[in-house]
Amino acid sequence: MGNLFKIAIRNLLRYKRRTLLTASLITIGVIFVLGYIAVAGSFKNMMIAQITDSSLGHLQVHRQGYMAAVESLPLTMNLKDRPIKILEDVLKNQPEVEAYSPRIRLGGMFSTFVETTSIRLNGIYPDREFKTVPLLPSRIIKGEKHLNKGEIFVPELLANGMGVKPGDTVVLVTTNKDGSVNGMKFSVSGILESAQGPGGRDGYINFEDAMQLLRMTEVEWSEVAIRLKDFSQEPAFTKKLEGILGKERNQKGMPIFTVDPWEKLTPFYNIARMIDVMSIFIKVVLIAVVLVSIMNVMIMAVYERVREIGTIAAIGTLPGKILSMFVMEGFSLGAIGVIVGDAIGLVIVLVLNLVGVSFDFGRQKGLILKATIAPVDVLIVSGIVILIAVLASLQPALKASRMEPIQALRHV
Repeated sequence: MGNLFKIAIRNLLRYKRRTLLTASLITIGVIFVLGYIAVAGSFKNMMIAQITDSSLGHLQVHRQGYMAAVESLPLTMNLKDRPIKILEDVLKNQPEVEAYSPRIRLGGMFSTFVETTSIRLNGIYPDREFKTVPLLPSRIIKGEKHLNKGEIFVPELLANGMGVKPGDTVVLVTTNKDGSVNGMKFSVSGILESAQGPGGRDGYINFEDAMQLLRMTEVEWSEVAIRLKDFSQEPAFTKKLEGILGKERNQKGMPIFTVDPWEKLTPFYNIARMIDVMSIFIKVVLIAVVLVSIMNVMIMAVYERVREIGTIAAIGTLPGKILSMFVMEGFSLGAIGVIVGDAIGLVIVLVLNLVGVSFDFGRQKGLILKATIAPVDVLIVSGIVILIAVLASLQPALKASRMEPIQALRHV
């Protein structure tokens, strides 16, 4: 193997310009792919974090069927006594859970005594909500970052449209489950910047105020938002939680709970999927570049060295040895391109982080992109390139190994 490698390097150095050009193409391809994966992957992760950490949570639990009717915010489909106790007992015993926050979701009318409009509200326990969605306080652009009883966070668009500012008194009116109407006065604690996706225009009030507004005598939950210690565990934990809660049935034998990961709760999941599809497309382009480059070089090498091939075949070199020699050349070309490309690509990622690339995402301004790439991604890209380099050299190598020595020696 060592001798084959030496021969391969020697043969590549015989055609320095062509070898340099081919290795450069592979290197540029590797750099481009690694840079794209680092930047696009980091942007995707930041985008997901902005959505999950500002309003959604990593996943949510609802009563079975609630999400099908979520647009009407049905109070009749809240979780009550026994389901609440079951859910709390389960979540408290899950080591993956960092925090969880129950909410009451309701619709109502928002009045400034001069104008009235509709509003969607979340009744929350502020301390628990801020631990579950830690970017929520950062969305408060005016006013206080606390939510006491009798106070409300008003969404920015509604506040601008109705001229509401912190400290103003407003009235909320809502219809209860029994059809009766109730209203309460609130003080505007803060103006809330709109987040991306569903829930981005919702207002927030204290959980106890929501119960009083709805005239509830017992605690009810519309949903529970959950934050995990490690976001990468979300798919596995969602499956685990579905298995645990799926065993709980109501009197009709139907499941009580449904577990909804963030992907089901926001249309921005489709953007995340598009980024993944584009990453696959970029890798396919890299494969095509490597395939064409290596195959072209190896075909030319075989054509130019026909008499040399005939000579080494005539002195008794086995076809398998000739095959291995040309395959090793392809492998060496791919390996050189990968090593140089990985080194330059990682340096570029480091430079991007040192410079600090800022961008805007929706209404979030001045976000700093932290380009990162996992070692496994580097290994996968490197492995793909080297594998394709070997495969691309197979056809010319097979052609060389099957040449008849006499015909090869006659070649001019």
